[in-house]
Amino acid sequence: MADRSLPQVAAAQQGSPPRDPSGGALPTPPLVQPSGDGPPAEEPTSASPAAGRAEPVPRRPKRSVADGLWKRCPGCQAMIFAKEAERRLGVCPQCDYHFYVSARERIAQLLDEGTFEEWYAELEPADPLEFCDKRPYIERLRAEQQRTGLRDAAVVGAAMIRARRVVFGVTDSAFIMGSMGSVVGEKLTRAIERATEERLPLIIVSGSGGGARMHEGILSLMQMAKVSAALARYDQAGGLFISVLTNPTMGGVAASFASLGDLVFAEPKALIGFAGPRTIQATIRIELPKGFQTSEFLLEHGFIDRVVRRCDLKSEIARAIDYCGK
Repeated sequence: MADRSLPQVAAAQQGSPPRDPSGGALPTPPLVQPSGDGPPAEEPTSASPAAGRAEPVPRRPKRSVADGLWKRCPGCQAMIFAKEAERRLGVCPQCDYHFYVSARERIAQLLDEGTFEEWYAELEPADPLEFCDKRPYIERLRAEQQRTGLRDAAVVGAAMIRARRVVFGVTDSAFIMGSMGSVVGEKLTRAIERATEERLPLIIVSGSGGGARMHEGILSLMQMAKVSAALARYDQAGGLFISVLTNPTMGGVAASFASLGDLVFAEPKALIGFAGPRTIQATIRIELPKGFQTSEFLLEHGFIDRVVRRCDLKSEIARAIDYCGK
């Protein structure tokens, strides 16, 4: 009598799935890749009674990196450790790009610890024109105050720099791009007049990407003339004004008090100018030199006196005060 199992064996040897005596296909054992010298390990499975087959156990999701741990440098596009950049006063360790720092951080970096006495902190902007573009101006002000912790884009007061008493002011581009409204102009003017009365050196750090604040119309435009006139009186009284330009210093700020210093310092690769390059090119219709609005280009052409890295700025200001005998 012929053995009926021979065709099944032959079929199995030719690669077709083996069958049981009732004619159904036998289950194929799972293939597992061998690893190392020991016996192959089977992948963990969980049986699914409904499907009648084994399914892989879901893998545990990967843990994400905490927000704020790393930051990308706009200068070299490198990913850098945020605490390393903070330790270097907001400067990229790879390409020396100077990141934005807030007005409060500037105060901590430049002034002797615990010596800053803020003036005119109670001044708040109003909305005399009841201006409205995409949203009412008064709502925009409240949102910016809540987001930045500032009442307006300027902070002024008295402090010590390397044990030298000065009047200090700083504008912050985080608050409506540091544009100059009535409060910014009033704070700076009062600080300049106080420096004139007390015969103190004046330091203003400009970080304003906007010019006059359009939401206040002519009231903001007149701040350029008001601050410049106060600086003229300060100069006549023999005061020393050191202007520090940072990225960005544009518009009406660059066109008024930021350019009027007895000494004008700037941080490396800072954007400095009145209008943007596309606006200028569309107006005068000539090819503009590459990097013509950077602090390095302006140093070459005599617009500023020195490019100073952030880590050296405090010492340079103190040295300048001593050199000028103030």
